[in-house]
Amino acid sequence: MKKPTRITFTAWLRLFWIFLKVNLLTTAGPTSVGLLYKETVGKILTEVQFVEAVGFSNLVPGSEALKLAMFIGYASGGLAGMFAALLGAIIPPTAIMLTVASILIRFQAQDWMKHLIKGITPAVGVLMALIAWQLFRAGTSKSLNWRSILLASLSFIALYFGIPPQYVLIGASILGVILFR
Repeated sequence: MKKPTRITFTAWLRLFWIFLKVNLLTTAGPTSVGLLYKETVGKILTEVQFVEAVGFSNLVPGSEALKLAMFIGYASGGLAGMFAALLGAIIPPTAIMLTVASILIRFQAQDWMKHLIKGITPAVGVLMALIAWQLFRAGTSKSLNWRSILLASLSFIALYFGIPPQYVLIGASILGVILFR
């Protein structure tokens, strides 16, 4: 990828503003990619560079918004551009989380907050179960067979008995290689 020859403070400020705006207006994911496309392609990146950035962000583990900020920032503004874009991407979620955490801590002893948490808890459980079901179905899209059910059951039992999730994932991966070859 071609690095710009002259990088100015204005370019860094523009990168900061783009990522601040994108992360204020979207909750990341596909919506942020669409808005980021609109904000960058033809202005600071070519379409090929943008596709390369999205491909890279999907390849490497971690937050897609932060990876896109680093890639696009570096591609269009060098190391300082990367930090400017990253700062713009980090400020909104950090400010929101600090605000929510301070509200929760400030009112944690009050009855209405306890009831709020009790009300949210089942919804979070259902949301996690739905996501787990969708992942399970996607992983077994060709056919639901005894191997998939065995892996799901063993994973559930291991998690129930307190085995750390990362070890369950590693074990399921190894068993998957053995069972599905």
